[in-house]
Amino acid sequence: MRPFRIATPLAAALMLALAACGGGAAAPSSPAASSPAPAASKPATSPAASAAASAKPAASASAKPAASGAASAKPAASGAASASAKPAASGAAATSGGAKPTVNIGSTNFPEQLVLGELYAQVLESNGYKVNRMFNLGSREIVEPALESGKIDMDGEYLATLLSFVDKNAKPTSDPAETSKLLQTALTPKNLTVLNYAPAVDTNGFVVTKATADQYKLQKLSDLAPVAGQMVLGGAPECPQRPFCLPGLQQIYGLKFKDFKPLDTGGPITVQAVESGQVQVGELFTTDANIATHNFVLLDDDKHLQQADNIAPVVRNDLLAKVGPDFKTSIDAIAPKLTTQQMTDLNKQVGVDKKDPKDVAAAWLKSNNLVK
Repeated sequence: MRPFRIATPLAAALMLALAACGGGAAAPSSPAASSPAPAASKPATSPAASAAASAKPAASASAKPAASGAASAKPAASGAASASAKPAASGAAATSGGAKPTVNIGSTNFPEQLVLGELYAQVLESNGYKVNRMFNLGSREIVEPALESGKIDMDGEYLATLLSFVDKNAKPTSDPAETSKLLQTALTPKNLTVLNYAPAVDTNGFVVTKATADQYKLQKLSDLAPVAGQMVLGGAPECPQRPFCLPGLQQIYGLKFKDFKPLDTGGPITVQAVESGQVQVGELFTTDANIATHNFVLLDDDKHLQQADNIAPVVRNDLLAKVGPDFKTSIDAIAPKLTTQQMTDLNKQVGVDKKDPKDVAAAWLKSNNLVK
């Protein structure tokens, strides 16, 4: 759903590879390139009051993200409102018959991100753009700097999580319109623009088995307070540094777990660990279909640790200056049609049914008349 402060040799290797290929390097577009790799957590979001910034990928069984059964108390997602104060694309756009620029689309490393990357890539390709798929790069700690430096041109993001990542003093809210405005303010000095956000919301979720819920009478996160000391929390390796993950559970809910076990980013390792009892509480993304598939209980975020993590693309301003109006129109057309339930279903197809993200995205775009 969504912790990336731990630098690993793998992350370093990815950054070197990214630097070597440069902004124009084509990334593999085959299914192998878009297959989720268990690792970074969905940038976990931080509590509204927390100062620490994290990147969303924080947890979800079918990939980032894919916790089904949207968590109750989840911030309501507003319509596809666009952030105010967004810089307009400059006049040097390729509108008078000139060649359209190649777009390098990046992603972090869980299934939902691969689906989002394909949605953006395919709708642009249907409008004549060439796209380099630079998916599965790693955690937000890798992807966001790549966006700022121009190694990639755009990626799919989560409003509150990205805001807390780029501005440690920011206070995301449960209102997506307000959070989008705050995010744009933080992104403007970085020459980035957040486009229209979707009604779809994906946050960090914390799950237990039904047996554990019945044994301790657990329905909401605050119910964990008397028993957390007997339990192990499992989730993305970045969870202990992510404000919307372990620090938020400690600060907002006063939870003191027996231990924390680093697993994967809302992936199959976390699902298996919860199911087998290796951990008693697992971090998954709230759009993860594995929650319903495995009959897990998603604990209600009754003190509102998570904030407005509506899905939205973030794009470099120098790309917006080169493209025609069809670029923004085609990307923004996705937002109003992408709901939390639809995102959960797309994640199920990839994470549970093992379909190729490219095929899943293509079918959704066609069914919504966004491509021919």
